[in-house]
Amino acid sequence: MRLFIRILLGCLLLVFVSRAGAIEPGPVPRFPVIQQGKHGFIDRSGAMVIAPQFDDTRGFSEGLAPVSIAGQWGYIDSSGASIIGPQFDDARPFSEGLARVKRGGKWGYINPRGAMVITPRFEESRRFSDGLAAVALQGRWGYIDPTGRAVVEPQFDNAEDASEGLLPVEQSAKWGFIDRQKHVVITFQFDRANRFSNGLARVQVKGAWGYVDRTGGYAIPAQYADATSFSEGLAAVEISGKWGFIDKTGKTVIAPQYDKAAFFTDGLASVRIGKKIGYIDKAGAYVWTAPK
Repeated sequence: MRLFIRILLGCLLLVFVSRAGAIEPGPVPRFPVIQQGKHGFIDRSGAMVIAPQFDDTRGFSEGLAPVSIAGQWGYIDSSGASIIGPQFDDARPFSEGLARVKRGGKWGYINPRGAMVITPRFEESRRFSDGLAAVALQGRWGYIDPTGRAVVEPQFDNAEDASEGLLPVEQSAKWGFIDRQKHVVITFQFDRANRFSNGLARVQVKGAWGYVDRTGGYAIPAQYADATSFSEGLAAVEISGKWGFIDKTGKTVIAPQYDKAAFFTDGLASVRIGKKIGYIDKAGAYVWTAPK
């Protein structure tokens, strides 16, 4: 009897381990590129993995990418296979399991199977973040949950993605941050503001961009002509017409040298110098450059 129990337990352990090992890895990173007017995708090494064939794309997120063919948008997976056929007037990447799509001049949200979860009815919308999405109705902005229920009724002049428990909103030409209960956490004082990322939010005052913490105090003074939100510990900033990258202390990590730069995603950032377009890693080394 004891031998039977040991064998049974051993079999159960073997099944458990084999199933645990069979868990699929996360989405494979893919990066959009353009060649001869068509959009395709490379992997992190710079190898072309989905041949340029699309009229436009928004890039991969949560394993799917919106792509445009003949004026209609659908979604492909990391192998390039069509998962949701072209049928939308516009489409954006998935976030928290939902993607915003445009049909008949209005925005709604679909799930990864392509089913419409929130009927298109919004004039403008943003992605889901922190369980909420900013949406506009009759020119006023508020926030909805994944069922489409209003959590913050439309009442603001503008709104950005909720993140880290705070919601950036505009009121009377000034931006501040509220919480889900609509309490003002950071007073309306900025000319522009964006979501919190890595504990900091980028804000603009008198034409200069900087970064504030959750108290509204400046972690990095407003001193940049332009800037992106922090992503993977770095942010792209523009100084004297050139873009470089800083860390959360404001220290320059990659010297300003690019005519344009985007934030890091999956370890790479797209940059441009003149007509030279490519992707760099966090050391500033090129992984891929567009053929001349």
